[in-house]
This record gives sequence, structure tokens and C-alpha cells, in this order.
Amino acid sequence: MSGLDEFVGDREIASPDEMENLGRRFGAALGAGDLVVLTGPLGAGKTTLTRGIAAALGVRGRVQSPTFVIARTHRSLTDGPPLVHVDAYRLGTDGELDDLDIDFAHSVVIAEWAAPYAAAVADRWWEVEIDRGWSGTGVDNACGTAGPHVADMEDAAPRLVRISRRP
Repeated sequence: MSGLDEFVGDREIASPDEMENLGRRFGAALGAGDLVVLTGPLGAGKTTLTRGIAAALGVRGRVQSPTFVIARTHRSLTDGPPLVHVDAYRLGTDGELDDLDIDFAHSVVIAEWAAPYAAAVADRWWEVEIDRGWSGTGVDNACGTAGPHVADMEDAAPRLVRISRRP
């Protein structure tokens, strides 16, 4: 986990390109045995960040959300570790994450929605929380604002990204 401490803290990300670039920089510091837990609402940028990580790791295959397959392994095109991209949204227990038989020690694992289960598979991990529509748009979902224009505004809104080491 060395080399990643510089990423700890909050940052504002203004666009999908910036999110992917953050993933590239973060991914360049990741190595076998690293677990990254991503949290944030749908459309926040979790998969976009993962695409950047995948590019930095030099893995094969198009990175897309593993929602329906739960876990997707992207083998290295070089001698690096594989990237395992997990969507834990439909898992019910930490035992189900363990049942996926992921080689955590020899892979870089990016796990969306896995915060409740991380302690069952790792002693330490990185948590990346992404919040979308947090400022600057005037969008207030609590007031019932709705409609396609609101979705466009939220998609264009900056993201607040908080990176921390756990525990």
C-alpha cells in the first residue's frame, strides 16, 4: 500500500475525463494484494474510475460494470497482476464475497458496493467514496426535483471524491 498515501483526502473531480485520469494515477500506485472499495450512488463514476485504474495496470478487456456477472477478471497484458472488478451490490453476506474465490493476494481488486464485506477478506484496504451532485448545480433531490433536465445537471455536476485507508 505504499505510494498511495498521497491520494488520501478529498478532491473535486469536474468531468469523466478527470475521473479516469485520477484512476490512472491511483492505478499506477496499486499492486498485487491491494483492495479498493468503491462507494457512491449509481452514475457517480465508479466504473469510470476503474477504467482509469485498468489502463494504468495494462489489463485486457473493456471495463464495464460487472453488475450482472458480479465479478470480472481482466488479465494483465504484461507481467502485472490481474484486475478483478467486483460489484457486491447483490451479495447478501461477506461469506458470499469470499465464495467468489478471488485471489486477493495476487490481484488488484476493485470492489463496488463492498464496504460492509471488506473486513472479511482483508486486514487493510482503500476506500474511495464518490458523491455526485454535491454542489454547484442547484439540484436538490430531497425537495422532489425531477425530470430529464435534473439528470443532465447531475451528470454535469462535479464529484467529490474522498480516498481513505481502512482500518
